[in-house]
Amino acid sequence: MQRPTIVAVLGVDGSGKTTQTQLLAASLRRDGIAAAAYKNPGGRPWLNSVAHRFGKVDGPDLVGERAVVVLETVIRWLAIARALIFAAVTGKVAVMDRYSFCQYAIMRARGDRGERVVRRLFGVLPEPTVVCLLKAPPVVAQRRVELRGKDREDAGYLAALEQAYRSLPEFPRFVEVDASGQIDDVHRALRTAVDSALAGRQH
Repeated sequence: MQRPTIVAVLGVDGSGKTTQTQLLAASLRRDGIAAAAYKNPGGRPWLNSVAHRFGKVDGPDLVGERAVVVLETVIRWLAIARALIFAAVTGKVAVMDRYSFCQYAIMRARGDRGERVVRRLFGVLPEPTVVCLLKAPPVVAQRRVELRGKDREDAGYLAALEQAYRSLPEFPRFVEVDASGQIDDVHRALRTAVDSALAGRQH
């Protein structure tokens, strides 16, 4: 198995990560590049839904914040590792909807402890070939989340999460992509950024 080419797409909830990773993988395939999009969730929404069934407010109310952080970290790590194995076996470009950096940023935004330990766990995973950070104003991201009709996000938390991404030591290596516009416009900007980054890695 060869080390796969990894395109990691990051951003706050509502920035369009899932939509754009799907579009990016599809556009690469149309151009003859074998690619697949992989979702790498942390599982907190699922845990919250379980908590609701037991009459609890959310996951932390059910099992405690520390346990939620542990579960979230393990679930995301397993999802990423599974995606990388599939990409390595098939030889496809792995277009990743979230990566390890999302876990670090989320923990910083929420004030969770243990980032150093989490970094050791994720440190065994390969560094992405290119990391794209989708930028969307908190109010825009919040509106998009509400339009999905599945959950809600606080604009203040989204702003804190965006700042958390920018506080990461890896941030200078991220390629920022404006995600505030229409889906097609964002896709073109993301594809341009990815093409440029991948071309630069080949020289």
